[in-house]
Amino acid sequence: MTEENKKISPKEFEKMSGEEVDKKITEEIKDKEISAPLKFNPGAQKYELDMEKINEKVKEINKKIESKSSEEKKHPDLKNKKGEGSFTLIIFIMLISLLIVSLWEKTPAIKNSVHYVLNPSAGFLLDWNLNIGMLVVVFAITLLTTIVQKYGTNQEALKELKKEQKEISQQMKEFKAHPEKLIELQKKQFKLIPKQMKLSMRAIAYTGIPFILFFRWFGDYFLEAGNPKLWLGMSWFLFYILFAIVFGAILRKWWDVV
Repeated sequence: MTEENKKISPKEFEKMSGEEVDKKITEEIKDKEISAPLKFNPGAQKYELDMEKINEKVKEINKKIESKSSEEKKHPDLKNKKGEGSFTLIIFIMLISLLIVSLWEKTPAIKNSVHYVLNPSAGFLLDWNLNIGMLVVVFAITLLTTIVQKYGTNQEALKELKKEQKEISQQMKEFKAHPEKLIELQKKQFKLIPKQMKLSMRAIAYTGIPFILFFRWFGDYFLEAGNPKLWLGMSWFLFYILFAIVFGAILRKWWDVV
């Protein structure tokens, strides 16, 4: 042990000058990495807690707590891992959807009920003009699903996750030459994917079953009509997917939906 690291006895401490005490305490603080704000009291010849700075820090912490509490009241989902939710409900909806598909032909009540509602509405538009009518139907469905996505999911949590992913991607570019850091960032990025999926897919709880029913009706309508082609010889399925992507991109950007 060096002379500098030896403990000082009370008698030795009394013999030290104010400057020596100041230097020694500073060294002790640095060695122990004490983060509490201190100030030197010339009268007592010792360091004391800087209560003014501590009070400022307390106020700052309280401000952050109040801000977080206020945000959690607006969005209770943020309290639980950014509103991750669970895949349970989504899986349940998917199972019901598959059951509807399997019972479509076997249970006339389901099929007839859907046709009773959609034949005079969507069917009327397609009978009037196949291409324009289909365009209107696709837009209406995309509009409804976008509205559900905006108000049925925690958009603030989704934006926060998206921002975090963007920051990680930027860091990964900076650490290309550091494999260990790159692997660490990749693991962090992979952990965010399930969270984002859970949040994004929560809209399926509201739209999953109606969506499946609509698609089954589309299949029946075009089969009965002899599977006519739409613009550029597209099938109804390809037409739907293409324009749903286009309309979805426009509506999401317009309404700032993640």
